[in-house]
Amino acid sequence: MKKIYVQDNLKIRVIKSFLYEISKMTIQGMNHFTVLSSNLEKSKEFYIDILGLKEGYRPPFAFPGAWLYAGNQAILHIMAGRSMPISAAGVIDHMAFTASNLQGVIDTLKQRRIPYKLHRLKGLENWQLFCHDPDGAKVELDFPADEPKPRE
Repeated sequence: MKKIYVQDNLKIRVIKSFLYEISKMTIQGMNHFTVLSSNLEKSKEFYIDILGLKEGYRPPFAFPGAWLYAGNQAILHIMAGRSMPISAAGVIDHMAFTASNLQGVIDTLKQRRIPYKLHRLKGLENWQLFCHDPDGAKVELDFPADEPKPRE
């Protein structure tokens, strides 16, 4: 009887060890953000026309939306056709994108009357620009330190 117990205990340890090994996971990178939209066209205009993302393939879901790409990566999913939640889900404060052409972005935001805040990140000297999408999601755009100081 004791021999069976030892074998069973060994089997349990082998199974636990195997499960532990296959459950090890490492994050490879950020895949995408999903934003809710009360007006899909206004959201697409903001993210495509102002921020420069490109609309691309999206599986045929049963609800309206869009997948927006930077290069060949769908980094932003827009979900529409549902009522906006009364309270926000989760605790994410904002989404951040690496960007270029600081002056062009500022000119576009001004032209569209979209308020923004701009500052330099102390220590790194990168430019950080914050604005909001049409439904209030906070967006951070990070520009390299060597971008010239914009005319405001």
